[in-house]
Amino acid sequence: MKGDMYLARSSDDEILKRSEHGGAVTSLLKFALESKMVDAVLAIKARDGDRYDGVPMLITDPEAVIETAGSLHCVSPNFARFLKEYVNGAFDMKIAVVCKPCDARAIIELAKRAQINMDNLTLIGLNCTGTLPSVVSKQMFREEFEVNPADIIREDLEEGKLIITLKDGTEKQKDLDELEQKGYGRRENCRRCDINIPIMADIACGKWGTDGKKATFIEVCSEKGSDFIEKAIEAGYIKVEKPDSAAIESRKKRNEEEISLARKWQERDFASLRDMSTEEKFNYWHGQFSRCIKCYGCRDACPICYCKDCILEADRGIVAPGEIPPDIMFPMVRSVHVMDSCVNCGQCQDACSMDLPLARFIFMLNRELAEIFKNEPGMDVNAPIPLKSVTDEELTVAGVELQF
Repeated sequence: MKGDMYLARSSDDEILKRSEHGGAVTSLLKFALESKMVDAVLAIKARDGDRYDGVPMLITDPEAVIETAGSLHCVSPNFARFLKEYVNGAFDMKIAVVCKPCDARAIIELAKRAQINMDNLTLIGLNCTGTLPSVVSKQMFREEFEVNPADIIREDLEEGKLIITLKDGTEKQKDLDELEQKGYGRRENCRRCDINIPIMADIACGKWGTDGKKATFIEVCSEKGSDFIEKAIEAGYIKVEKPDSAAIESRKKRNEEEISLARKWQERDFASLRDMSTEEKFNYWHGQFSRCIKCYGCRDACPICYCKDCILEADRGIVAPGEIPPDIMFPMVRSVHVMDSCVNCGQCQDACSMDLPLARFIFMLNRELAEIFKNEPGMDVNAPIPLKSVTDEELTVAGVELQF
């Protein structure tokens, strides 16, 4: 039932050999396909074995799911947009989706806007403390770790350390905070993310609480997830035991530590802005966004954007045919458009050819809005959409002016 917790391991010897933490997720995916609970699995696979080039895979062959075993920290797939754009809104297929918290939250926000059918999806959430930008990470591995990136077979983010394992079994580690102060380490949005355990998914899976055992800690987060796990156990695909109180407390402690670290990064990101006058803030953001070249990369990468007729394209009522949006209008309008639904995935900033701090700006607006409406995007499919459901009276009562 919802709230149950397990320490789980795969019953498949081949999956166990390929797995990093017990192979429970891979076995659950195989069970979902073989039992016909789903028509397909959406997961990520390294393209041609390249850990720095992962691609979303829609898998229908149960034997192929083993190819997705293991973690790829230097890849940030855009699963929500993949579902919306390439799987017909996920209305016609039953799909098990392996997702990080931001992926799951983006899927939920799309479902709230009738772009995805949640009834057809089973969300298998993975704990996440951040992903690494692939190109920058290769440079970091060469310069800071003094290794060939191609020789790395595994990365771990563990207790403030970035740990890598090489083909010969050698391990090397560096202090994560020191790396990030140098501009390496996790993507900027990941550093300030304080949602690490995907409790908005149907099940949440991770290594926290396993305390060195080759196992996966699983928390059941929905009735759908409960039914899924119980059937997989009954069919013998995974072996489970109940975690003791020490394991549960260990998982809770790790999560609290990561939340604390994320909020320190939030403070670093926004402390200087808070000290600025209104005029200084305006000049800062105007200076940033005036560099926008209107490539539409941020819009096209955003998992939440779904408008069929984008108002920022020519001949849509704001921009005349043959013209482009003037100066800062494009990023400002788009930011306000998605600020009530942003899940801090960072895809917009990753796609920006001018390195604009888009995710930082939208996150700032999103936090202001969340405080006013007591709403956290992507956590509950039944939660109202703030700026779609707000009344004039509520705005008056709130009495809060968003600080740009």
